[in-house]
Amino acid sequence: MALIEIKNVKKQYTSGEDTVEALRGVDISIEAGEFITIMGQSGSGKSTLLSVLGGMNHPTSGEVEMAGVKLYQLPGEKLADFRAQNLGFVFQSFNLIPYLTAIENVMLPLAIVKMSSPEKRAAARAALERVGLGNKLDRLPNQLSGGEQERVAIARAIVNNPHILLADEPTGNLDSKTSEEVMALFRDLNVAGQTVVMVTHNPENGAYSDRTINLKDGMVLEAHA
Repeated sequence: MALIEIKNVKKQYTSGEDTVEALRGVDISIEAGEFITIMGQSGSGKSTLLSVLGGMNHPTSGEVEMAGVKLYQLPGEKLADFRAQNLGFVFQSFNLIPYLTAIENVMLPLAIVKMSSPEKRAAARAALERVGLGNKLDRLPNQLSGGEQERVAIARAIVNNPHILLADEPTGNLDSKTSEEVMALFRDLNVAGQTVVMVTHNPENGAYSDRTINLKDGMVLEAHA
């Protein structure tokens, strides 16, 4: 059985009298350990799909099943717990807290975890070391380069050892050299066992993945290796 099953998912938004169909019956199956890129032009529905997949955006109809759990049949609190335990999120804008150090930012997802403060700090340190920032634990975001800030965001996403890493345009604000370094890091995480699902508009990023799923107007066009 696949780790992730997206079955006939539709998502509609209402704007005044208009109805926008962001997703139109999407079916996708993702195996544990895969690295998937989702590509498409702006407005194709790829970010909406990622938010539905991440349990953050209830579909209008259809089903999202992850590790045998039907996400949107979970009550709100249990859905939040499932997300915290199984999913890591990386966003284009980094979303780092400017007045917290790198290690403090990475510790944020551990706030609800039953661990001692020293254990949380040790886990955050290990995550930062894993992304190559073990020597910049106490730097504030504005003391880090864009690529380093993205690495902090990735460390924060993996500090809970989630089964699945979801990334929305993670190289969108980075130059080409830094983008390559970040993509190589995602590949390394995938090789180490992380299932990665990444939204990107950059065809070069697709070269790092096992499979690319192309969206157009809210529908899957094709999926290829």
